[in-house]
Amino acid sequence: MIRLVFVDVDGTLVGKDGVPPCVWPEVEALRALGVRFALVTGRPGRGEALSLARRLAPAGLHVYESGAVVLALAQDPHEPPARPFHVEALPEGPAREAVRLARRLSLPLEGYTAEGGFFVEGDSPLLLAHQALLGLEAEGADLLRPPSPLVRLQVLAGAQAPLEAFLEGLPPELQAHVAESPKMPGVRFVSLTKVGVGKLTAARLVAEAYGLSLAECAMVGDGENDLELIRAVGMGIAMGNAPPSVKRAARKVVAPVEACGLAEALAALRKNPPFL
Repeated sequence: MIRLVFVDVDGTLVGKDGVPPCVWPEVEALRALGVRFALVTGRPGRGEALSLARRLAPAGLHVYESGAVVLALAQDPHEPPARPFHVEALPEGPAREAVRLARRLSLPLEGYTAEGGFFVEGDSPLLLAHQALLGLEAEGADLLRPPSPLVRLQVLAGAQAPLEAFLEGLPPELQAHVAESPKMPGVRFVSLTKVGVGKLTAARLVAEAYGLSLAECAMVGDGENDLELIRAVGMGIAMGNAPPSVKRAARKVVAPVEACGLAEALAALRKNPPFL
């Protein structure tokens, strides 16, 4: 029985032209049957990603920062619109090592805090393009001395970037999650969280908060960073634009994001009685 659907953002909910309009009627149809939704993304809980969460599930739990932050949204106007439900900060020493490594390799670097802080080093065109994608303006900062504890670091790697050297040089206390976005083709986003922290660990917390097991959940995703959660849930669904490894792990493969793949996935859940 599927009672909760986790949805990735880039390449799943959002394509190069935004969210296909076909998605929202299927979301509403499942919600009418009592199915919950939760966003699961590497993005911060601000800007477009927060707006998407409010439309998907206006009062509920959503996973941000590659699993390092779970936010609770509230409909009550007397409560904060979003408050931290769970936070996993980066260990300070290893985070500083990763910052120094990114600097040595000249990789554009971003830092994120649980309170929604968004900081960058330098003025790379990739950093500016990513701010436009997120709908957020970053602040400049020395990420060796961030204004508050970081929950995630991220480097943006173009086609010629020394990404392998970066991954090989990371301290063992940090975990890397590599993703892409159809809105920035050719760029790999490498998120760093505390080791053991990822979409799966955060999704398990969300399911437990609703009194559910992962066997009662579905996950729709397209990236390698969605793989462990697709494998763990009762119904793992891969988008048509996902790499072969993700498609092999999924129980169902749907069309690419621009061809209403997410709507197809949700319709399949709605029309298949064993899952509802």
